[in-house]
Amino acid sequence: MPTPSDHPPVPKHGLGVILINLGTPDALDYWSMRRYLGEFLSDKRVIELPKVFWQLILQGPILTFRPKKSAAAYRQIWNNELNESPLRTITREQTQSLQELFGEAVRVEFAMRYGNPSIPSVINQMFADGCWKIVCVPLYPQYAASTTGSVVDKIGDTLKAMRWQPTIRVSPPFYDDPKYIEILAKSVKQQIEVLDEEPDVLVASFHGVPKEYLMKGDPYHCQCQKTGRLLQEALEWPAERFRVAFQSRFGPKEWLKPYADELIEDLGHQGVKRVAVVSPAFFSDCVETLEEIAIGLNETFQEAGGDRLVALDCLNASDEGMAILEYIVRRELRGWLD
Repeated sequence: MPTPSDHPPVPKHGLGVILINLGTPDALDYWSMRRYLGEFLSDKRVIELPKVFWQLILQGPILTFRPKKSAAAYRQIWNNELNESPLRTITREQTQSLQELFGEAVRVEFAMRYGNPSIPSVINQMFADGCWKIVCVPLYPQYAASTTGSVVDKIGDTLKAMRWQPTIRVSPPFYDDPKYIEILAKSVKQQIEVLDEEPDVLVASFHGVPKEYLMKGDPYHCQCQKTGRLLQEALEWPAERFRVAFQSRFGPKEWLKPYADELIEDLGHQGVKRVAVVSPAFFSDCVETLEEIAIGLNETFQEAGGDRLVALDCLNASDEGMAILEYIVRRELRGWLD
């Protein structure tokens, strides 16, 4: 039955999937970096300090000096051909590959929690184009309030501003999913097999959070430890040659330990010559893996007497990465997709 001529537009009924990553600056200039860092560090889930007190510090010394430092790190790994960060390139590749797998049955897009394309812009556009049911996939294997929790907050804020809302499903963390562990282990094995020599020690480095978040009940630390244990078991890697560490600490507070940089330095001083680092908290390579680990920790290791530190690739848009993404999306689409 046709709608009356004065009836508001009604979108066609369809299914959508949004892959959601942390975020990236749009460019390397000061103001692009400042906008990105300002949004990221203003998130109350990321920095749990009184807002007025924190904004005085953030808008003052931090956003005055940190954009230049961050730009220098990004510049070392920037995709100059496309003039964008590797994280945006990889997330787009994942989106395109997933779209090819599902064809016209599902529309697949990506969004960033911080920066562009934003979660509100993508949800609103997809709904306007007819996606009444949308699966959101935070690309974080482990849950943390400052990552997955923040994504869910932003989705909620988006829906609160909409009169007619789409139905949203958010995929759960998959840190101990047997399929994920199997595929992660397969990826690690393949990369180690092509090295000239097997590493003496394999380090699983996870992004850190302040220790107080653990004490307040955040499950992230425990989920990271479980991912590490399951990975070590799946690889059948000797326990004495496997370590779990946490990187990227910021500010004066105590963060989750052991700190990755201190662990890597200690391994060098102990006479360890070859180290490989896998990053199971990151589904996609980014500045933390490509610059902080592959460049920064390698320098730390060599200065401490080690020969070589190899940063293993994240799952990215590899066959293994796409296998786990397809698995997650198909599971979450049950009952919606025939």
